Amino acid sequence: MEKQKLRRLTMAALCGAVAFVLMYFSFSVPVLSPFAEFDLSALPELIGGFILGPAGAIEIIVVKIVLKLLFKGSSSLLTGEVLNFILSLAYVLPALLYYRRHRTKKGAAIGLVLGTSICVVVSIFANIYVTFPIYIELYGMDWEGIISMCTAVNPWITNIPTMIAFSIVPFNLLSRSIVSLIALLTYKKLSVPIKKLIQEQGGTDNEIQHG
Repeated sequence: MEKQKLRRLTMAALCGAVAFVLMYFSFSVPVLSPFAEFDLSALPELIGGFILGPAGAIEIIVVKIVLKLLFKGSSSLLTGEVLNFILSLAYVLPALLYYRRHRTKKGAAIGLVLGTSICVVVSIFANIYVTFPIYIELYGMDWEGIISMCTAVNPWITNIPTMIAFSIVPFNLLSRSIVSLIALLTYKKLSVPIKKLIQEQGGTDNEIQHG
């Protein structure tokens, strides 16, 4: 059990490091959000999670965020990192848990749709009731200032409901949908060398196969 746990932690650390590297290739989508940046760091979280299970996925997310803080620091007094952690869990875990019960391509697709949908819903509450209020408190701002920053890049955003409709929802829906599509197209190829490495080290009970 100890050797198996060590193998999972090692693989999770590697996937987390890849996710961290992918964060360097991020870019903003200003018309949708003046705050968030899009990257593909959720892809290793999904691929690694499909192979290592939910515990492995959580470890990958933690490694990614810890490395980000160590090497890049935080530009938002940790509010961005907290949101990243919450939304990563909301996206990856539902997809993995569904796929563990339906180990087919169709199951993977449904799981990713489920994860995307839950992530979008969670993003609304996480932004409105957690991260933005903390951000406002830490920077001495108010909601009017937040809305004005959004209005500057998207004139359709004039209040909190329109910020949800034209920023939070479309940004998270688009970003998670892109990652989900890439995951569906690349999982089989990317998972083969990872599974081979795990099998050479003795295997793991959490391995799953594409049907």
